[in-house]
Amino acid sequence: MIFGSKKGPELNNRRVRYNDLRSYFTSYSMLIPFLSMFFIFTLVPIVSAIALSFSDFNMLELPSWVGWANYRRLIFEDDVLLIALKNTLIFAIITGPVSYIFAFVFAWLINEMPSKMRVLMTIIFYAPSVSGNVYFLWQYIFSSDSYGLVNGILISNGIIDEPILWFTDPNYNLIIIIIVQLWLSLGVSFLAFIAGLQSIDRTQYEAGAIDGIRNRFQELWHITLPNMKAMLLFGAVMQISGAFSVGTITQALSGGYMSVRYSTLTIINHMTDYGTVRYEMGYASAISVILFIMVYLSKKLVFRLLKW
Repeated sequence: MIFGSKKGPELNNRRVRYNDLRSYFTSYSMLIPFLSMFFIFTLVPIVSAIALSFSDFNMLELPSWVGWANYRRLIFEDDVLLIALKNTLIFAIITGPVSYIFAFVFAWLINEMPSKMRVLMTIIFYAPSVSGNVYFLWQYIFSSDSYGLVNGILISNGIIDEPILWFTDPNYNLIIIIIVQLWLSLGVSFLAFIAGLQSIDRTQYEAGAIDGIRNRFQELWHITLPNMKAMLLFGAVMQISGAFSVGTITQALSGGYMSVRYSTLTIINHMTDYGTVRYEMGYASAISVILFIMVYLSKKLVFRLLKW
């Protein structure tokens, strides 16, 4: 009887869990496509990169185990990595928060416009982030000859005598690329903020006016921001990821790894050079793990700041 009394509740619990699984089978099955994509395109690459970072792999032969050799090389021998880390942190610290604030401010201002004007302005602000190749515009503006827009204006006004090599001079190229990155950063976060602002119940603003809210800034602080916590967190995550993944723009405008004194080299450029040019996939994977840790710690910090 004692044995049966212990086994009876356990069987009942199993039946309850099985019945719950059957009743929610449709809901669980709808998660399968997302979980499959997450497993194939996110989890597997992360685990593979971590495993390959402890190996020597040239993509032609099977990986050979080298232990911590790649990480020792990163820390004690790779001086270029320090430059790439510095440039990446500069990009992240400046473009991350600034683009995040810009995305929200522009979304807030555009949301106050009439419907047709709001749609038009949303397209105008979002278009650069989805354009295939918008760098040619900035290459023309900051062209290194006298035909460039900026050089032409400065020369015609007697401010300079010779064209400035904007994308090859270390005194200018990093600043210009930061400006271009800010221009391109109004992407998914911007749309998320627009959607979040549109989803707020307008009756809350009417209730706030009755309770003593007198201007738009009070509405923003007491009603808009509390209703957009999820969108604000999502935007922060997207902006952090974008800030740390700068690489294509530096490669297109200043050469990335080939820039003068590595002045615009980022971790992405450094990793791409070892992975796709030198075919040192083990070492490139170690660099990617370092970048992954940096992004993860940054996101944890943002979660803490937003008190999520």
